[in-house]
Amino acid sequence: MIFVFLLQFPLVSRSGRIRKLMLEAKDSKISRLSLPGVPGGSQAFELAAKFCYGVNFEITISNVAMLRCAAHFLEMTEEISEKNLEGKTEAYLKDTVLPNISNSVSVLHLCERLLPISEDVNLVNRIINAIANNACKEQLTSGLSKLEYNFPLKTTQSFEEETPSDWWGKSLALLNLDFFKRVLTAVKTKGLKQEMISQILINYAQNFLKGLVGRDPQLIKGSFADLDLQKKQRVTVETIVSLLPTQSRKSTVPMAFLSSLLKSAIAASASTSCRSDLERRIGLQLDQAIIEDILIPANLNGNNHCPLSDTDSVLRIFSIFLNLDEDDEEDNHPRDESEMVYDFDSPGSPKQSSIIKVSKLLDNYLAEVALDSNLTPSKFIALAELLPDHARMVYDGLYRAVDIFLKVHPNIKDSERYRLCKTIDSQKLSQEACSHAAQNERLPVQMAVQVLYFEQIRLRNAMNGVGGNNQLFFGLNGQFPQRSGSGAGSGCISPRDNYASVRRENRELKLEVARMRMRLTDLEKDHVSMKQELVKSHPANKLFKSFTKKLGKLNSLFRIKDLKQMRDKANSENRFLFQKRRRHSVS
Repeated sequence: MIFVFLLQFPLVSRSGRIRKLMLEAKDSKISRLSLPGVPGGSQAFELAAKFCYGVNFEITISNVAMLRCAAHFLEMTEEISEKNLEGKTEAYLKDTVLPNISNSVSVLHLCERLLPISEDVNLVNRIINAIANNACKEQLTSGLSKLEYNFPLKTTQSFEEETPSDWWGKSLALLNLDFFKRVLTAVKTKGLKQEMISQILINYAQNFLKGLVGRDPQLIKGSFADLDLQKKQRVTVETIVSLLPTQSRKSTVPMAFLSSLLKSAIAASASTSCRSDLERRIGLQLDQAIIEDILIPANLNGNNHCPLSDTDSVLRIFSIFLNLDEDDEEDNHPRDESEMVYDFDSPGSPKQSSIIKVSKLLDNYLAEVALDSNLTPSKFIALAELLPDHARMVYDGLYRAVDIFLKVHPNIKDSERYRLCKTIDSQKLSQEACSHAAQNERLPVQMAVQVLYFEQIRLRNAMNGVGGNNQLFFGLNGQFPQRSGSGAGSGCISPRDNYASVRRENRELKLEVARMRMRLTDLEKDHVSMKQELVKSHPANKLFKSFTKKLGKLNSLFRIKDLKQMRDKANSENRFLFQKRRRHSVS
């Protein structure tokens, strides 16, 4: 409450509110008035009083909002007096604040403390509309300059890298949630690019959701301050999610940001609809994720026997990716001819390559969560059985995850152990994995026998030089999508290295066979030359025929002996290689 001492006439002549209070007062000689609720408090009234008495002061970005609201409260309008405070502040707003985005954001932030009068004078809406209009004009100007100089279009990552430190979008983090939401809604309506909207949301979330992920729920129990903070963070997460650009497989929202939002939503106990929205967004672009993106901590709520990771959420995310309809979203648009030539199930097609990436991601995830002693076999099996058969070209990654799970959970039932191992296709294990599995005591006997059987078939095919089944075991040309930062390896050894090793063994066997053939060819040439010499020097046919028969027997004897040596050598080498692999177990 402000008490006004009326010492001179100018204050009364400029303010319509004070004039009314004077007229309503019963005492005509009153020298003191109370003015409760002046926006901006005593500081704003002091500047208004200086204006009335003709004392010079400067209108600035920091005081224009409270002066405009004080002028409205004190009714210092043009009707009361010419060139009054209301007109002065309006001129400053029009010339300095509204044309500039950064100035507008600063004044809008100051309006938060001047509610509801800043809303009554329509100051908030005018500033928000000015920000939206100026942002879109800036975007249009920037786009035209790029077209003029043929600059390449920016991706989301390059936009983030080239964002200047004084970019106006970063200043929006000063606003409270309500004003921020209104500004974002306005710029989206005006047509601001989704890349900019995504970056604005990222900056805002980084300021308001710091430290939310990873907080121990036990620490916030019983603390009203922390519970109030958690409630604010929950509202913030839900609001940011509602402002995200339209869901799309080619979304401009980075995967890392979506993952952080989902982790924050779980930590803040956000609504089910909010979490479902984020899970679907992540599922739509799951082939862009790395292992850190899907390692989502569970909200334990004080229960120490729950799994550390939210496997149910991850299961839903992978299901969304696998159930994507080919006719969804942008796939409705006509595709380029280069995209239409791919076969859906061929390993080189875009769809198949994405599934292979996701399968490696899931195997790495399973290897991580297998270390959790609280994870039940049913949840692990549900994730392991999620992918279709053609998704994994090599099962080394899944075998490694199953082996870790069996090591961490030694007391599971035999039926669960058998069902776990049933998820592994023994025909698609590498030689190293087969050698390891054959001596793995944690596996059921049935699987060990099955692995040995397929290993024998593999060795037999390699010895016979059969290369047609290489694709079955090692994929096409050993090519697999490479990922950086994806956490643990996807198998016991790299499929590319394994394929090279098998090719090297096959090459050695084929060279040995070629050497045997060359020896036989040389013997045949010697036989022909000896025959010709005998015909010249010994014309007697009887003696020639007798010698020819003996030489023929000698030739056949050489053939049998060489082939036998070649077969024995190949068998001994393969047996040696197999024994060597068994000795070098990775367990």
